[in-house]
Amino acid sequence: MERFSSKDSATVTVIGGGANGLFTALDLALRGVKVVLVERGDIGSGTSGKFHGLLHSGARYAVTDPGSAKECAEENEVISRIAPHAVRDTGGLFLGITEEEVEFSERFLRSLDSLGIKHRVMDRGELLKAEPHANPSTRIAVWVPDKVIHGYDLLASVAFTASLSGATILTQAEVVEIQRGSELKVKILDKLTGETHVIESQIIVNASGPWSFKVTGLAGIGEVPVLPTAGIMAVFDRRLNNMVLNRLRPPSDGDILVPYGEASILGTTATVVDDPDNFSIADEEVNLLLREGVKLVPGLAQAKVSRVYASVRPLIANADSGRQASRDYLILEHEEVPGLISVIGGKFTTARLLGEKVGDLVASKLGVKERSKTRDIRLPGPLDLDPSWVSPDMREMVGKVLARRGSLDEERYITSLYVVLSTIAGRKRWSSGAI
Repeated sequence: MERFSSKDSATVTVIGGGANGLFTALDLALRGVKVVLVERGDIGSGTSGKFHGLLHSGARYAVTDPGSAKECAEENEVISRIAPHAVRDTGGLFLGITEEEVEFSERFLRSLDSLGIKHRVMDRGELLKAEPHANPSTRIAVWVPDKVIHGYDLLASVAFTASLSGATILTQAEVVEIQRGSELKVKILDKLTGETHVIESQIIVNASGPWSFKVTGLAGIGEVPVLPTAGIMAVFDRRLNNMVLNRLRPPSDGDILVPYGEASILGTTATVVDDPDNFSIADEEVNLLLREGVKLVPGLAQAKVSRVYASVRPLIANADSGRQASRDYLILEHEEVPGLISVIGGKFTTARLLGEKVGDLVASKLGVKERSKTRDIRLPGPLDLDPSWVSPDMREMVGKVLARRGSLDEERYITSLYVVLSTIAGRKRWSSGAI
């Protein structure tokens, strides 16, 4: 196992190993910046590993948040190009069932036109042929280029590429203290050994999502404009839809069904929570989700819910409720602690763009002239893995998996390589002494 020692100075420390943090680390590493990413759990173990799997076309927010919608539309194409192994091009449908939804469709279609989001209206026969389980009372159906993104697959590829590009990724590494000064110091608890270490850096990027207020609190900063908002998802034991299905109305509870593997995932709710580490899933919220989902696909009433999970999203605190809060993002420089930058908000779909924007800001502060490269870099998937990239103790495993190509269970074996990519990315550990 490689060691990260005090001889390796970190110019930038990124806190948080979700989509925003990983794309930020990758962006900076590709510019030649010495970057260390610390994550208290594992890659994608927080918000980014608990969303509903939608790669937004932008249509969901076309009326209510057009700025975010336009960015989603553009990033949908970028992510599909640089990480095709993690994307399924399912398409999506917005279904207007009630009179109010039919009326809303006029605004919806105008917004799609103005944003340049591809779409077409489907007739009832075409709808029921494509989606036989959709509500037969649907009065209007609009196709949009929604897709499904396998979150862990993408994050493992980003982490692996960042590591190959020079970034150091330290998992099971929790920030316990931030010290101000000419050099910012981050005190880290290695959760595997119980030892503490200190990283000195010129800039800290706080990409810890809904936990961002806890990180800034360690630096002596009071409130930050983050609204931790829990969203519940229900996973069904079979897949009842081929495309992503949405209710044709402003975003609301229980209005989206995503085909994910052999299951369908129903989402979502939006409940503000005080502490993302301490909240529970209320029965009434699950019941609300299911009541609304049945209106979209009546067959859900006969399907079995195999499990329920929740994700806490770091929305910008510009509204009283999670449903009304913007899905945009905010890059905040803290005047109280020069060099500390917090990232608030954003979506999984726009994480690459956010990382580019943070990279631009950091590069300008450091005088780095290199431009962002993440828009065009091809992220490797499992089948791109070269055994020579792997340490000897893992090389045999990779070789065995790759040898299973063409077998009955090829897909199952190949999936295991995403864990290998993630493991390789996070194999560096601490040396003795300060960092």
